[in-house]
Amino acid sequence: MDQLVQLVDLAAEAGLDVLVDGVQGHLSSFDFYPEWTRSWHHRNVFTDPEAIAAQADLLRVLGSALADRPGLIGLQLGNELNNLVEHNPVTAEQVDHYLDTLLAAARENLRPGQLATHSAYDAAWYGDDHPFTPEASARKGDLTTVHPWVFSGNCAKLYGPRSPQVHHLAEYGVELAKAYAQDPARPVWVQETGAPEPHIPAADAPDFARATVLNAAGSAGLWGVTWWCSHDVDRSLADYPELEYTLGLFDSSGGTKPIATALAEAITEVKAQPGPVAPHARALVLDCAPGTRSVSGPGGAYFEEWMRRRTEGERLAVVLAERAEDAGYLAARGITEVVRPA
Repeated sequence: MDQLVQLVDLAAEAGLDVLVDGVQGHLSSFDFYPEWTRSWHHRNVFTDPEAIAAQADLLRVLGSALADRPGLIGLQLGNELNNLVEHNPVTAEQVDHYLDTLLAAARENLRPGQLATHSAYDAAWYGDDHPFTPEASARKGDLTTVHPWVFSGNCAKLYGPRSPQVHHLAEYGVELAKAYAQDPARPVWVQETGAPEPHIPAADAPDFARATVLNAAGSAGLWGVTWWCSHDVDRSLADYPELEYTLGLFDSSGGTKPIATALAEAITEVKAQPGPVAPHARALVLDCAPGTRSVSGPGGAYFEEWMRRRTEGERLAVVLAERAEDAGYLAARGITEVVRPA
């Protein structure tokens, strides 16, 4: 804890805000578990009562140690914890209990305004029977986090690295997340996006970065965008998947890559825009029955219609079918027209 507090303080001195993950979950194509769940004492991290209690204790200790440090945004339960479901079978109801328990523990020692969050990779939004649900992402925690990677659902492979579908993917992720939220004002954080080779060739990365940020910034309720990642992995470090070595804005020696310049220019352009972004007045209805989440993912019928209309110049919100005739809800979101897919 002393080392972690020192790290957070050093980040603050460098002008960086910090969100601290509790149970790391997934990082750079590796899954990380608490060591006390991996030995002959193996426990299911999502369902074993003692394992859940231990994770809750960890989050309480983190909050107690860090809440008064400058620059702390808050605590996140872990990064893309749903990567762990393959070896930790769990139901949607058990996920809900797990998230509720750990978020309550995370909040115990945080200060007003600090965030308690969780994150999931895109199977939560596109996987028909995935136990982490869109509702859990959009309704639990203090804001919704989305990780719209271009390899999720083979988006870049299906449509190409320069396609509108790729350039508007983060924007679409924000609008999809807002549809599942119960609070019309709930903010959305594009918490992870990046330009992984070969899905996005290096020559296309600057345009991708610029389009991703500017398009996402056109959605009302966007809390922020964070880019993965800062630096390329040095090739002297073995056993990373190939795409991890070139994901950085800077090369492994600290040199600025063209994508970093493009991203900085896009940020400057966004910050120069006057006033808040107006909500989209038109919404496309998403009728997503149980077990059919994939219709809203790359290759799905809903995804393709939303993207077709967006390419033709429409700015579209997403609204779930069960809320499509709720006048009060639509008004709260600034939606004045509802259209149904062809």
